[in-house]
Amino acid sequence: MDLFEKIAKKKSPLGQYSEDAHHYYTFPKLEGELAPHMTFRGKTVLNWSLNNYLGLGNHPDVREADANAAATWGCAYPMGARMMSGNTDHHEELERQLAEFEQKEDAILLNFGYQGILSAIDALVDRRDIIVYDAESHACIIDGVRLHQGKRFVFGHNDIESLEIQLQRATKMANEQGGAILVISEGVFGMSGNQGKLKEIVALKSRFDFRLMVDDAHGFGTLGPNGEGAGVEQSVQDEIDVYFSTFAKSMASIGAFIAGDKMIINYLRYSMRSQIFAKSLPMPFVIGALKRLDMLRNEPHHKENLWKIVDALQGGLKAEGFNIGTTTSCVTPVILKGDVAEATHLTLDLRENFNIFCSIVVYPVVPKDMIMLRLIPTAAHSLEDVAVTIKAFQDIKGKLASGEYKAEKLAAFN
Repeated sequence: MDLFEKIAKKKSPLGQYSEDAHHYYTFPKLEGELAPHMTFRGKTVLNWSLNNYLGLGNHPDVREADANAAATWGCAYPMGARMMSGNTDHHEELERQLAEFEQKEDAILLNFGYQGILSAIDALVDRRDIIVYDAESHACIIDGVRLHQGKRFVFGHNDIESLEIQLQRATKMANEQGGAILVISEGVFGMSGNQGKLKEIVALKSRFDFRLMVDDAHGFGTLGPNGEGAGVEQSVQDEIDVYFSTFAKSMASIGAFIAGDKMIINYLRYSMRSQIFAKSLPMPFVIGALKRLDMLRNEPHHKENLWKIVDALQGGLKAEGFNIGTTTSCVTPVILKGDVAEATHLTLDLRENFNIFCSIVVYPVVPKDMIMLRLIPTAAHSLEDVAVTIKAFQDIKGKLASGEYKAEKLAAFN
């Protein structure tokens, strides 16, 4: 059979809706300045779908730093991979400051987050080692685990009893084949908003021999006294052996980093294929990251404003009887009952009649007959934005309950 013929007959769980959903429910185009209010299909909408937690994406000081860096260096410099010809004092200074900020000995700068953590997992373990990871880990972790040629065990999401069982299995296997154990969790899980139970995981180190990797993409900048992340928030940063975060959330940019002991960071520096064989992070992103990190450390009002909005939004939704799960972070899921067709009709109503844009999450990302509306509050939102949203959600909740969104097909749009 021809490969493309085979692909043409195959539909992914999300791709099966592509003809009806493209450019509206999937791959929508938000236009205008990065802000709580943007343009969608020619009309202004209240936007809860940007991971711009601290509101830095369109901050004038950030834009000035980015523009000046681009004017000074261009977007090509430095050319080549870090190891060969792409290293600079600025790259190393950013690594030094990130390590200091995260209370670690050293850090390695990554050109992208997704490929970075995937490549780090690949570098850290060999076929004799065992990976034990949380069931709700991000796709970048799952793909890194898939690269692993050895055994892996998954434990129930934030289920420490399940983790203990898998550690027992992993320990037996590691002893038999001369391997080691890497446990992977997240600081904040991006869909549910739960913080990883890092304190409980770390406590198991007294009984099991393993190293801990934490993906803190959503915790960096939002948790901890100065935005150091979930490890500092839970007072276990010293016990996180491999700390990862991306610049794509609170830093509103591109790039990522890993922080840890000097020995392990130096090992990764010379072992991560995604960095050894890829172009160095361009200078405007490096200079821009230095500016953003300085603002995290010295301008606490961004984080304070964020949590003012988070508390108002989550508190208001709970007061109105909405199920927001067990989030302990800024991520705010609103969980409703309904199928995919109902979800699209509800979303169409929100966007067209209430002028509210938020992400819609359906099966297979969440269980069947569940609709998740995922809200990302930011420091740039206002209390008025919160009030408008809660009122709209009251209305759509009533419509959903009365069956107004019942349909056999996805909602159509012009």
